[in-house]
Amino acid sequence: MNTMNDVLSIKQARTQHPIHSLLRDRWSARAFNGELLSEEELMTLFEAASWAPSSMNEQPWRYHYAHRGSPGFDRLWDALLPGNQAWTRNAAALVAVVGKKQFERNGAPNESWMHDAGMANANLLIQATSMGIHGHLLGGFEPGPVHELLGLDLENEAVACLLALGRLGEIEQLEEPFRSRELAGRERRPLTSTVKHITNG
Repeated sequence: MNTMNDVLSIKQARTQHPIHSLLRDRWSARAFNGELLSEEELMTLFEAASWAPSSMNEQPWRYHYAHRGSPGFDRLWDALLPGNQAWTRNAAALVAVVGKKQFERNGAPNESWMHDAGMANANLLIQATSMGIHGHLLGGFEPGPVHELLGLDLENEAVACLLALGRLGEIEQLEEPFRSRELAGRERRPLTSTVKHITNG
């Protein structure tokens, strides 16, 4: 049996250079304990998201959330693909991350909306890590039911992703292949394959 400390150690990022512990300790958990998050905790996460940088300070992200045990949670959960349903049932909350595709100031297309929503999500996840909360971003869902639930204006709004939030639960509650994934170490490409120093110009 793997203890929580074992899992936390396995998932800690092994970096080439020193980084902040909150970045090192953040990972996309699948095993949640079912404990609800308070409104204050959730608002703290959304507050952190709200201070992300964005093009023209447009702040195109919108968050729609539902607590576990509520009809809204059930409808978001029903929209997930089966592979994601298998491990999200014990999440404390599900969140739909929506973006505005046009600038409010002039109606022009905002080509940066998804990038900016991603920046907000990054803020949210780092804040969550500081509070002992884990998040897992989800792309595997049926968009139609989510659009209907939220009443989105599809000319100007789109769902960037869904997000499961909660505190860590026991790994043994997960079915395979999710249990093995939860116990696998994390890897990243070496910096030499993603970073280039411009030396001419």
